[in-house]
Amino acid sequence: MLPVVQQLVALCRGGLGEWCHWGATTQDVTDTATVMQIREALALVEADVEATAAALAALARKYRDTPMAGRSNLQQAVPITFGYKMATLLAAFDRHRHRLQELRARVLVGEFGGAAGTLASLGGRGLETQAELMRELKLGQPAIAWHTIRDTIAEIGCFLGLVAGTCGKFAFDVKLMMQTEVAELYEPFHEGRGSSSTMPQKRNPISSVYITALNSVVRQQVAALLDAMVEDHERATGPWEIEWIVLPEIFCLTAGALAQTLSVLTGLQVDEKKMRANLDLTKGLIASEAVMMGLGPHLGRQYAHDLVYDVCRKVVATGRPLLDLLAENEGVNKHLDRAALAKLCDPANYLGEAGAMVDRVLEMRSR
Repeated sequence: MLPVVQQLVALCRGGLGEWCHWGATTQDVTDTATVMQIREALALVEADVEATAAALAALARKYRDTPMAGRSNLQQAVPITFGYKMATLLAAFDRHRHRLQELRARVLVGEFGGAAGTLASLGGRGLETQAELMRELKLGQPAIAWHTIRDTIAEIGCFLGLVAGTCGKFAFDVKLMMQTEVAELYEPFHEGRGSSSTMPQKRNPISSVYITALNSVVRQQVAALLDAMVEDHERATGPWEIEWIVLPEIFCLTAGALAQTLSVLTGLQVDEKKMRANLDLTKGLIASEAVMMGLGPHLGRQYAHDLVYDVCRKVVATGRPLLDLLAENEGVNKHLDRAALAKLCDPANYLGEAGAMVDRVLEMRSR
């Protein structure tokens, strides 16, 4: 900072250079410049978050009623829709948009406090000078100096960590759904992209791999920003400098994760037929909860659970469809005929409020 100040002083005529840097300290200038950079960087992040949310909204709307297997512990759970899956991510990105709007007022605040933050060197006109400076820079005026109180900088890092984390969750699911045994999704195809140097048939989830790596590094750097909050007295002996290293990296890596996420979303290849085939993979077992709930009013929930559980074990042992074994079971067929059981065993009939939830997320976004 000192060489910059000396150059500014030399450029001023008529002795006005002596007023340069009056009352300020080096950290005032550095912190304020950092906040101004954050302001510009957040505008770029906001544009990417908005574009990502728009891409998710388009997918949620398009695949609102496309059934697929919901998964728990990597096992098929109950049916959901692909639109529902996208809408859960959309809701998160909309929360990120709101977080960004809320944090700007707290974070985009300048620093001008002098040696220990009291503006003592300005002879009673410190707050007036501070207010005019912040007005000129279009930044908020701090209520009090924040030289060693770094929660707002840490908040920026945590916000970016949340954004990168949501990108990472999306990427993880894409990788799993691109597995040969699942094959429900594919990243956008480009000649040679994702191919193996030795295995011509492979189509690797390249963007999702990048997003995973970027998210992991962002998470570690955010932890460093939280460490930087623990500073000594009114001017620190080192933790402040941690921010210089990690904050630019957090912004750059999060921007990379957003760019890769947006690229995947806008070119995502969805195989609806394979989603349906995977629903039928277990010969009806994915509909076991639907059957249990259908029998519950007749048998009681717990007895229905145990009965369906036993039938499911026979499906696994014999490989026969759940519907056939249910229709043959005397404890079942005296309450529900085959037509009613077939309806219960169709995963597309057990989507709950998935569609309504998609609509609600889309509606909330439009407000």
